[in-house]
Amino acid sequence: MRNLYDLDQYRLHSRAVLKHFGSTGDHETGVFDVPSCIDKYPMRVIASVGEGWDHVSVSRPSRCPNWPEMEQIKRLFFRDDETAMQLHVPPSDHISVCHTCLHLWLPHDQEIPRPPGWMVGPSVRAAE
Repeated sequence: MRNLYDLDQYRLHSRAVLKHFGSTGDHETGVFDVPSCIDKYPMRVIASVGEGWDHVSVSRPSRCPNWPEMEQIKRLFFRDDETAMQLHVPPSDHISVCHTCLHLWLPHDQEIPRPPGWMVGPSVRAAE
């Protein structure tokens, strides 16, 4: 994950954050309001680290974040050389505290496997 001090312009320092989390965070944790790239409405982002994972949750009050918004958050909170993932777990393992919240995950001890590029689509170079 990026150094989250670089995102201090979005960091919340409210009493509610202090009461709930005990601090306003540090270089790898915090609560942030990031304006959506779609409509500029603030998305609430909570970044945390623990048990071998970087974790970022992203929510809006009335709907889930969409793909461009999740991509925006991925680019802000994770380095360009990192692959972060959303997980779609079996229904029996599904946990939902907020129905308008999505999550990005990055394990510390392993590389996230990715399919070969040709399975995703033609590259720009191949199309030339």
